[in-house]
Amino acid sequence: MSFFKIYKFFLHWVLKLAGISPQKIEIEPGTILNFWVPTETTSTAAGKSQKPTVVFLHGFAFDGILSWHIQVLALAKDYSVYVPDLIFFGDSTTDRTERSVGFQAEYIVKGLRKLGVGKCILVGFSYGGMVGFKMVEVYLELVESILVTGSVITLTESITRIRLDRLGFKSWVDYLLPDSVKGVETLIHLCIKPAVCPWTNVIASLTTRFWRFACVKKLRRDIKRNQDKNKE
Repeated sequence: MSFFKIYKFFLHWVLKLAGISPQKIEIEPGTILNFWVPTETTSTAAGKSQKPTVVFLHGFAFDGILSWHIQVLALAKDYSVYVPDLIFFGDSTTDRTERSVGFQAEYIVKGLRKLGVGKCILVGFSYGGMVGFKMVEVYLELVESILVTGSVITLTESITRIRLDRLGFKSWVDYLLPDSVKGVETLIHLCIKPAVCPWTNVIASLTTRFWRFACVKKLRRDIKRNQDKNKE
């Protein structure tokens, strides 16, 4: 059994103790969104909680709950926390061919409405930040406020050129979807930075370094498996 499976098993157990459970929402035939939601949402009529609602949108890596579990556990007592897996990530799937930020925003909003969310605070990171900005642009009535980090309002051609030159890649596909072990290691190195290490951050730094090692090891194994299949 892999480290990720063990880690997610215990993480899911802790989250359920904190009152957060997974729920799959069928938006339409062929499209299912996975949300982590307050447990009362799955057992009673949605919308009865008096706590403010916070929606966390993850970046182009992992899934929703792996990206935000620390924040979710910290806020679950005082907020109604919702954490979706964006489509094509985690357990959210579709048979549609769209890949745009607007498509992600539309279906996250549809999922939130099915869960009874009328107003929320959005928190987005990286790719999730762009989805959040699109939600503000198109579905302003749903968004009370937004907090975004590591993102831009929209990915223009000039921003793309500057960022890719700085990262040393020719395209976002080369950066985000590596097809070699070296590419995976570069991606993980750029995405997961160890904390600067005064003594108060030693544990966080060691944990981050371990995550980097675990990610590279798992993705290296997956790439080799796919290469072996292609040879058959």
